[in-house]
Amino acid sequence: MSSIKWNPPPEKPQNPKLDLPIRKIIAVGSGKGGVGKSTVAFNLACALAKSGQKAGLLDADIYGPSVPKLTGLSGQGPSQKDGKLIPLEAHGLKAMSIGFLVEEGKALIWRGPMIHKALFQMLQDVAWGTDAKPLDVLVIDLPPGTGDVQLTLAQKVRLDGAVIVSTPQDLALADARRAVEMFRTTGVPILGLIENMSTHICSNCGHEEHIFGHGGAQEEASKLNVPFLGEIPLSAGIREKSDRGEPAQAERFQEIADRLKSSPALQN
Repeated sequence: MSSIKWNPPPEKPQNPKLDLPIRKIIAVGSGKGGVGKSTVAFNLACALAKSGQKAGLLDADIYGPSVPKLTGLSGQGPSQKDGKLIPLEAHGLKAMSIGFLVEEGKALIWRGPMIHKALFQMLQDVAWGTDAKPLDVLVIDLPPGTGDVQLTLAQKVRLDGAVIVSTPQDLALADARRAVEMFRTTGVPILGLIENMSTHICSNCGHEEHIFGHGGAQEEASKLNVPFLGEIPLSAGIREKSDRGEPAQAERFQEIADRLKSSPALQN
């Protein structure tokens, strides 16, 4: 192994974090793509709204926005009032995505500064709430990985905690471990790990099979000393509802949302 040591450049002094009319902000991330992070973020936000929270969902995946499709709001755009964008609403959620602001299917070929500007506009220039009536909770669907968007949000936005989504495979868990480390390095509490696609449920007979392995995320959570929030199966029903822009009526999402609400990091 090479003995060369690489030291990252020192961080620049941070500006004060954004002051937003939002009580709690939860980031939902993953170490890699394809683990169902956006579907989990959407359904968790819906479950929080169903439990009585004034909830919002922000799509921070600029290059691959999923929120318009998941919410059933594709092709719609926000209105504007008093210099603020009015978020679209569906399933009890306030929702904002770059996908509402650009032509559907258009590829965004943007460098970092443009992405940061778009993210800050969707946070600062959107009427999520007011000082008198703040939004209870905003769920941010992050892009996959541990890149510039995650780092910028962790440094510039008061994130109350992060939820990491993984599938049971070793490769996905290794990347989830990196995501946990990134948030810990930036001082963001880890609310817990979720194992998505934990088991496949046959739509004909209901038989369950662990085609991707099982229990890896729970074991990883124990190693990392973070909460394990629960398992979500690979189900045709969840996929079909996501394709129709509807939340999955799954008790498991509600159970995970209830565990999140009781997390010490989210207590007032």
